[in-house]
Amino acid sequence: MSDDKRIPSRKDLLDIASLSVEEIEHLLKTAIPFKELFKRSVKKVPALRGKTVLNLFYEPSTRTSSSFEVAASRLSADVTNFTVSQSSVVKGESIIDTIDTLQAMRTDYIVIRHGAAGIPNLIAKHTRASVVNAGDGFHAHPTQALLDMFTLREVFPETSGKKVLIVGDILHSRVARSTSTILHKLGLQVGVLGPSTLVPPARHDFMRGFRTWDEAFAWQPDVVYLLRVQLERQGEPFFPSLGEYHRVYGLTTDRYRRLADEGTWLMHPGPVNRGVEIVDDAMTYERSLINQQVENGIAVRMAVLYWLLPDTELRNPKG
Repeated sequence: MSDDKRIPSRKDLLDIASLSVEEIEHLLKTAIPFKELFKRSVKKVPALRGKTVLNLFYEPSTRTSSSFEVAASRLSADVTNFTVSQSSVVKGESIIDTIDTLQAMRTDYIVIRHGAAGIPNLIAKHTRASVVNAGDGFHAHPTQALLDMFTLREVFPETSGKKVLIVGDILHSRVARSTSTILHKLGLQVGVLGPSTLVPPARHDFMRGFRTWDEAFAWQPDVVYLLRVQLERQGEPFFPSLGEYHRVYGLTTDRYRRLADEGTWLMHPGPVNRGVEIVDDAMTYERSLINQQVENGIAVRMAVLYWLLPDTELRNPKG
């Protein structure tokens, strides 16, 4: 879809840190015409016709898994959703054995989510298919970061220098790690706010830390990016209660009104815990980008699948 031939394809997309600014810009540019497809009566292109995409999710997912499924389908690929709970994994089969089995089926792309950091990298070394990291442990979620950046580009003609405040569970968030990295790479400023137990002291030095919402509002952020409180990743309590979290760090009614008065944009990777990180009223805020993020996820993931080149795709030099 893009005329830019200067950016070579990669086999895998495993994180944001390893991408160059040029590669990121290329993916964001490529996603633009893919989103324009959504306005057509026929929303498909034959770019990946005859190719197979496997969704391999070891953790529950709605938005990411369905987004990749729609993206692959709109590129005319064949899609298989691998249900771990109904596979030999529950009988003790190792990940490598599972991948060997799937490799024998000539899969071209593997989209994987796993609770352990580094599993997508391991799989990428053992398969000729292109591997896309759809979230691994606390480590990375590169396509979420790309869709977040794509969404910001739609709102701001010039994003360099814009301020994004990330609020919540920074410690357990692969979204916070990947999105803050892409923001920094492309010249945006990043601030963080959350309980001291959930904001790692060894965070990136480019992140500006705030202790209270008043301090954060004084910074005048252009965007507030709320994170879901990930109770399933917390082996022990990191704050007294969900009610206390909402009172101190959530977007309460008063904070929402202040945010609206200042025209600040609102983002959230989903799913949203209403009444915890965000008050119900804010879900219909005119400057909320939450639904736009979901829509843009399809276009960005189309761009990623289109850009990657699996070893199964490599041509014989003679023909």
